[in-house]
Amino acid sequence: MANIKSAEKRARQAVGRTSRNRSVLTRLRSAVKKYRNTEDKAAAVSATHSEIDVARKKGAIHKNAAARYKSRLAKKAAKKT
Repeated sequence: MANIKSAEKRARQAVGRTSRNRSVLTRLRSAVKKYRNTEDKAAAVSATHSEIDVARKKGAIHKNAAARYKSRLAKKAAKKT
């Protein structure tokens, strides 16, 4: 356990951030899994892109990671159709 007041505060803040990010990342992973398991890839791409944008906006993932995820999804959707 932290002994310094600022370190205690950082630990409290980390707990809050972790719980917020966990819910956002869970939604993101669920959307990607749903995309993989669906037959209509074109319709699922927009919903998955939306979840990626939400995760980026909330700071759960880095902007380059979001761009990479979206690029890979679009590439796979184009390949399937």
